[in-house]
Amino acid sequence: MAPNEVPITLTTFPRLGTKDDYIQPYYPPSGPALRSQFVPDEIANPHIRFPTLAANIRSRRGRKVELNVPVFVDKNTPVPFKDPTVNYDLHNWPEDDDVRNGAAKEGHVYMDAMAFGMGSCCLQITFQAKNITEGRKLYDQLSPLGPILLALTAATPIYKGFLVDTDVRWNQIGNSVDDRTREELGELPLKNDRWRIPKSRYASNSTYISQDPRLRKEYLDPELIVDEDIKKRLIEGGMDDLLATHFAHLFIRDPLVIFAEDLDELDLNKADHFENLQSTNWQHMRFKPPPPDKADIGWRVEFRSMEIQMTDFENAAFSIFIVLVTRAILSFDLNFYIPIQRTTENMETAHARNAVLDRKFYFRKDPFSRRVPRPSHRSTSASEASSATSSAYNTPLLDLEYDLMTIDEIVNGSADGSFPGLIPLVESYLNSVNVDVETRCSLATYLDLIKKRANGTLWTGARWIREFVASHPSYKQDSVVSEEICYDLVNAVEEMTIKEGRDGSVGWQLLRGK
Repeated sequence: MAPNEVPITLTTFPRLGTKDDYIQPYYPPSGPALRSQFVPDEIANPHIRFPTLAANIRSRRGRKVELNVPVFVDKNTPVPFKDPTVNYDLHNWPEDDDVRNGAAKEGHVYMDAMAFGMGSCCLQITFQAKNITEGRKLYDQLSPLGPILLALTAATPIYKGFLVDTDVRWNQIGNSVDDRTREELGELPLKNDRWRIPKSRYASNSTYISQDPRLRKEYLDPELIVDEDIKKRLIEGGMDDLLATHFAHLFIRDPLVIFAEDLDELDLNKADHFENLQSTNWQHMRFKPPPPDKADIGWRVEFRSMEIQMTDFENAAFSIFIVLVTRAILSFDLNFYIPIQRTTENMETAHARNAVLDRKFYFRKDPFSRRVPRPSHRSTSASEASSATSSAYNTPLLDLEYDLMTIDEIVNGSADGSFPGLIPLVESYLNSVNVDVETRCSLATYLDLIKKRANGTLWTGARWIREFVASHPSYKQDSVVSEEICYDLVNAVEEMTIKEGRDGSVGWQLLRGK
């Protein structure tokens, strides 16, 4: 690296897409692939797959992608806020009409390219299961944890040089690759397309796939769109209904990139065509069959929701934590099932500013339950939760199985002992296996960070970044993160990666506490 370059792990560069010289060497925006008025084509990987992916999303959609993130309204933020970086007089491409047709929303920071979403960094963990049954179980049981870990790892409060009113990246990525047409979005009546599709191809999970007897049909998404012809063929080929439904749902999407040589000959010893669609359905969990040409790779499950953290210690802590959670799930046969639509709602909740402390999430009350609880066990809070339950998936007693909980309750356990907590479950698992003292002490330091992040003793990365900006002497309480603030922020993050908050150094609030 050059003397002025350092490796840091921020989810996004805070001033990506601003008009200053934030990339070296400088390239002008508004290139033929992205057609973005904010970022140049050269910002993307030069491999032909990536500019083609961006161009095909735009082409299929019929306009550029639209990312509108609500601005954080501070004391001196203009109200109404109109993104001052938007050029309404640009006429290089037909898509430049988008902003004149209302693409940039009032009160929001507007972005118009795949780079603003897919340019984000995340902490993604892949598990290899011992067989397909274990893989399907982990896929299902980890799914409700996705929003919880998204909020716990929140680290994205700045876009395009503005503080925004969300803390995480997820929806911005979803919007950056949303190739749905106006008909599929429900903006126009169906005429040329087959379905109205509720979610972007980058979104939260919509399926459960385990053949677990505890999986009830009421947990499934009643609005799930599947290609019935494909599902029928999969079942006729020997696939069970749940897995056939899962893949028939993924296959409602069009392929985004096809290489000409792959059309010349169908090689059944490879899975290129399958992976072409599988790998462009970006959900917060991914179920990955073994590649047919690699005997040493088994059934895998990806956990994809977490935000990258600013230090190696944090990234190690969350990686180890989710691995230990999988061990507890398998060891204790835990049951975290909730209706899939509640997980979708939780993903939206996780975007809220300081959601880790200020919001509640739907979560299963009894992870050890084998049967539906009796009506006499009904609690007031469960009754309140049930009142908001959609009639589409509300069946007798279903609302008794889950409740709204704080992340502190989910991670550390409820004060009344009604929910054990993920950390105590992990510790129970560690108590049940032969772990040497040195390893156990090392694990304890990582689990302590998770525990304190959940109860508010330690800050999220998003909160630390907000506080850094707010306390910077050049911040004008107008939501603007200037070049000077951004420069100092990156330097502070570099220092944090080295000192990790020791002795009251930069970042102690999210790493050490008082």
